[in-house]
Amino acid sequence: MGRRWGLLVGVLGAVWLLGSGQGGRQPAETAAQRCFCQVNLKRPCPFWNDISQCGRRDCAVKPCQSDEVPDGIKSVSYKYSEEANSLIEECEQAERLGAVDESLSEETQKAVLQWTKHDDSSDNFCEADDIQSPDAEYVDLLLNPERYTGYKGPDAWKIWNVIYEENCFKPQTIKRPLNPLASGQGKSEENTFYSWLEGLCVEKRAFYRLISGLHASINVHLSARYLLQDTWLEKKWGHNVTEFQQRFDGILTKGEGPRRLKNLYFLYLIELRALSKVVPFFERPDFQLFTGNKIQDAENKMLLLEILHEIKSFPLHFDENSFFAGDKKEANKLKEDFRLHFRNISRIMDCVGCLKCRLWGKLQTQGLGTALKILFSEKLIANMPESGPSYEFHLTRQEIVSLFNAFGRISTSVKELENFRKLLQNIH
Repeated sequence: MGRRWGLLVGVLGAVWLLGSGQGGRQPAETAAQRCFCQVNLKRPCPFWNDISQCGRRDCAVKPCQSDEVPDGIKSVSYKYSEEANSLIEECEQAERLGAVDESLSEETQKAVLQWTKHDDSSDNFCEADDIQSPDAEYVDLLLNPERYTGYKGPDAWKIWNVIYEENCFKPQTIKRPLNPLASGQGKSEENTFYSWLEGLCVEKRAFYRLISGLHASINVHLSARYLLQDTWLEKKWGHNVTEFQQRFDGILTKGEGPRRLKNLYFLYLIELRALSKVVPFFERPDFQLFTGNKIQDAENKMLLLEILHEIKSFPLHFDENSFFAGDKKEANKLKEDFRLHFRNISRIMDCVGCLKCRLWGKLQTQGLGTALKILFSEKLIANMPESGPSYEFHLTRQEIVSLFNAFGRISTSVKELENFRKLLQNIH
């Protein structure tokens, strides 16, 4: 399975995927073996202005030069096949030849644009970057790996504090355990928090666990790729057992660490479930991982389907049918609240002061948002036509890249937990 994941890295954007065992490999030499993500890291924070930008060189992101990105990936249409690109060119030519007077007022044109954006975002759990923006850049993820950058302290805490305190359905009167921005917390606050959490409906409880699992996964990555040595000769990255213990040890975290790791596994099951359910979308003959290289595209699709069918063959990962059940009106309102809260979290990622952290935060948040979109689109996926365009359910190239990257990151975390167990056993 490791070889198949490795061959897919270039298109799907997985830096290290389940079972590859090559987390520390050097960047690949050819464009076909590298992974490209288009992202806008210059979007302003929509919530506050006092962002302290991380000035460390490890926080910086190195974007790709235009000639480094395969033509098929940077095609302006961002579709999945050569046929789709040709069809769009024909349509554009027909529009020019049969042009109609488009004398709409500027106000009306803006309104139509807003309607389109609203329709496109009605089922999305994330606010995606505008890939047409001049600030959007291609980034080679293998050259910008997720690891410890030195970005920490109050600025980093503020991001997570806003996420937990304002977007996880928690009232201000309930205090979150081990909140670094709160003081004087004790056992009573912890008991109150978990009593409140257990009293929530299953959907809101799951929402908190997903965010906690994502937070835990990121902390595992940072502990596993920690800057151990920084000299003028070289930088050495590796496992920092002390850092890992401070974040997850049951005693040091007063019981919080094991809960965080349980939530990490919960997130893993959710993303596995989403991948197993979206198989019909990728099986459609019209879908291609279009890069411009027909032979490579066909091989990539074959390898992708092999992996997805292997995932689908696993026992039931998670049963989402209990979500948003009951009264239809209340369920729809709850689902919309769920979606809007998560969408808000995706916007908070533009407030991260470390560009490399922002890159991976945006990517993994959108990946989880795409997984949620898939889970709650079961009927739409089932009703997709066997061929031709799928208007009810579709995934953009951005969503596909982020979906597999997010799964690659959480898979890495699961693997790294085993590595840390072995290191801790050797210590004791």
